[in-house]
Amino acid sequence: MATDALFEIQDLHVSVEGKEVLKGVTLNIRPGEVHAIMGRNGSGKTTLSYALMGHPRYQITKGRVLLGGQDLAGLAPDERARRRLFLAFQYPVAVPGVTVANFLRSSIRAVRGDEIPAREVRKLIVAEAQALGIPDSFMSRSLNDGFSGGERKRLETLQMRLLRPRVAVLDETDSGLDIDALRVVSERIESLRSPERGVLLITHYQRMLDYVKPDQVHVFLDGRIVKSGGADLALELEKKGYDWLGVQDAGMGSGART
Repeated sequence: MATDALFEIQDLHVSVEGKEVLKGVTLNIRPGEVHAIMGRNGSGKTTLSYALMGHPRYQITKGRVLLGGQDLAGLAPDERARRRLFLAFQYPVAVPGVTVANFLRSSIRAVRGDEIPAREVRKLIVAEAQALGIPDSFMSRSLNDGFSGGERKRLETLQMRLLRPRVAVLDETDSGLDIDALRVVSERIESLRSPERGVLLITHYQRMLDYVKPDQVHVFLDGRIVKSGGADLALELEKKGYDWLGVQDAGMGSGART
């Protein structure tokens, strides 16, 4: 059936080490839309992000993921990145011995190819880093090695800005950010909104949605979307918590990290 969705998640079931974590997630993002996913720890939010990016530990047992109408099944994470799917990790890893500058240049070449002339790459990196308040001295440091949580999140936001994805999946980008850093990072994310791009923003709290305005908010409980609505749904969750939904969330919080 024809659809105008840029990104389609169709009845997605995902298992981790033999345990089913996602139990039938369906979600469509049209070009230009920002969707937020909220939910308690262990509800399946991070499992969704890893499965979308093709992490081998997260096995899709049923359903499909389509980007621009193309099925991503069987594609390795690097190939999904070349298709312009981007994941900002909840816990960005340190890579000792690989400088930030080399990592960013390599990422741009791998994903955007010859789209940017080589002589323009450094100018682009410097301009975007300055906008995020990232000192030039960071470029010679090992990637995320010894960085605070907030510094790691700023660098991931920088990478996203440089790679210009068609769909960006942001897994709790607000964690570890102080108030000022949250505002800067959120504003740079919001400025990426365009008619050609979609964003899936995973968060615990309303605070990031004060800056990145969602078109739809979805509530995750026990591996399912149990409620969807507009931006006002996030405000309601902030006031009432999750219990008011009246949905049993048995089994959450045990087993693999989700």
